[in-house]
Amino acid sequence: MDKKAKMIKRVRVMADYQFGKGCGEILFPDNITFQLSRTKRIRQIMFDGKRVATARAKDGMLTLSMEAAATVHSHIPAPGLRVTVCDDAVPFVAKGKTTFAKHVTAIDPGLRSGDEVIVVDENDNAIATGQLLLSPDEVEALDTGAAVDVRCGCEQ
Repeated sequence: MDKKAKMIKRVRVMADYQFGKGCGEILFPDNITFQLSRTKRIRQIMFDGKRVATARAKDGMLTLSMEAAATVHSHIPAPGLRVTVCDDAVPFVAKGKTTFAKHVTAIDPGLRSGDEVIVVDENDNAIATGQLLLSPDEVEALDTGAAVDVRCGCEQ
């Protein structure tokens, strides 16, 4: 097996672990390219010159682009990996602003703090992607504070 095939297999396994079985195959086709760090570790995964995902240096987990989040969103049934926000917050979150706990109307109970999540509106349309800052129980219990650190919104 050549070097590129090993890297493709590695990122597919990472995606399957992080987002669920089958996500690696749909996110990363055979013709993806990689940007490596100086130490030859995978940093960014590209497809047709656009970033699909980035491997975080601190823990190796993947962060998704908005297009990749939409692909995962279509593959995983609700409420998987989703944080639902009220309609009042949708315009702000879609522009990349932080999602606050008081605006969250529903959340996947299987999530953990630090997980990569997809922020959706009441109609289950993907509007942003980011990192969950609190556990689902904390999000439901708190009326103040940030719930999701939004990385990118659909209107950015």
